[in-house]
Amino acid sequence: MTDENHPTLREPVRRAYEVCPVEVSVAVLGGAWKMTIVKHLLDAPMRYGALGRAVGPVTPRVLTRQLRELESDGIVERAVFPEVPPKVVYSLTEQGKALAPFVEALNDWGKNYAEQMIVPRLPPSAGDSEPVDEPADAGSRR
Repeated sequence: MTDENHPTLREPVRRAYEVCPVEVSVAVLGGAWKMTIVKHLLDAPMRYGALGRAVGPVTPRVLTRQLRELESDGIVERAVFPEVPPKVVYSLTEQGKALAPFVEALNDWGKNYAEQMIVPRLPPSAGDSEPVDEPADAGSRR
């Protein structure tokens, strides 16, 4: 039985639950762009287009699918405003906001990993540029 507060459990999450909590985390948050979506929504609610621009080179199809999964898993809320054209705003639920320390830790780990493991392996000309963390106007979460 499902209701608005408890949508149907996605099958990958149900299967992960049978294994261990780490697998539940990976089932909910793993996948293309999900943690980057959460990272940007930690700063403030965002409309679909702005979120897509902040996330980076994600296709509309993938962004929509990931947002739907995050919504289904209780991480993201989608608010539709009755306007023409329709206004849709995405924000984090309390469960999503609870990810803030993990997102920050992963962001820091990723920067450190890139400095130690990726940059030294890049061709000399490619290593001259700074790694892209996020667009300059996307917020302060780095």
